[in-house]
Amino acid sequence: MAKYSKKASEKVEKAMHERKRGQLKSGGSGKTVKSRKQAIAIGLSEARKAGAKVPKKKSTSGGKKSTRGGGGRSKPGPKKGSGK
Repeated sequence: MAKYSKKASEKVEKAMHERKRGQLKSGGSGKTVKSRKQAIAIGLSEARKAGAKVPKKKSTSGGKKSTRGGGGRSKPGPKKGSGK
């Protein structure tokens, strides 16, 4: 059984074609899309809205993971010494 419908593949193909021509804009900011992955994501999103058979979006925790308390140095506290 197919994972994506024909309508979904057509939407992605259209988005990729627009990206190649420099005509694909992102939804929020309206900037021109340069990333291939972003173009595919836009195509799949449009297919979902059109009711095409597309698997659910994988939930991500929002971008890259940040390491807490990594290698960065914190501000030094008050110096301990002979306080006369």
